[in-house]
Amino acid sequence: MASAAILLYHGSVFIWYFFLTYSLLTVTATEQPAGVFLYGGQWKYLTVLNVVLQTLFYAVTFLTDLLFPIRGIKLVKCIAYYRDLLFAVLAFPAATFVFLSFWALYSYDRQLVYPEGLDKVIPQWLNHAVHSAVFPIAVLEIVTSPHHYPPRRKGLILLGICSISYISWVIWIYLADGNWVYPFLGLLSPFGFLIFLLCSHILAVFVYIVGETLNYILWGEVQNKKMKI
Repeated sequence: MASAAILLYHGSVFIWYFFLTYSLLTVTATEQPAGVFLYGGQWKYLTVLNVVLQTLFYAVTFLTDLLFPIRGIKLVKCIAYYRDLLFAVLAFPAATFVFLSFWALYSYDRQLVYPEGLDKVIPQWLNHAVHSAVFPIAVLEIVTSPHHYPPRRKGLILLGICSISYISWVIWIYLADGNWVYPFLGLLSPFGFLIFLLCSHILAVFVYIVGETLNYILWGEVQNKKMKI
């Protein structure tokens, strides 16, 4: 794509995610399912955190596109570097993980992750926007724009830190409120909970490597160029 088209695309996606963030954070209903939006509010859900994250990423990406003509300036290079780091470590893995984990659990038993009562709070279009559309948009970002991935060890360490941080938040909410963010966690034994965490981390690592590999296949020559900051 030409740079003007990329600028328009990234600007449109940023507006879309900003709209989704606003829609999620202003959800109201006269009747809410028990345990929903109480302790921790919507900030306890990975889906909400992911939408906010995507909004931030595309805001930075749009800014980088605007500054593209003066990319020789060190500050612009820094912004581009952290944009790519944000995409590699968080934006792509989070969007893909949310898509895969949500629909896998939903297909097995929706009550485990998305109780029917939520249909009264969140309209179907918004459900699909935050759980389905996030994945193809993330893939399309790799297809349309090259990203400089960090060394794999560094990327996976940062991904692990982010994963542990969210898991710690989920456990803290349980200890403080007595309720699990996701109902199915209450059905697991301590050993089963550890196995679930291990499997989730393996899936996150797999998603990271898939994103890195796809980026390399499409933009191999660009990927190999080191950015000097």
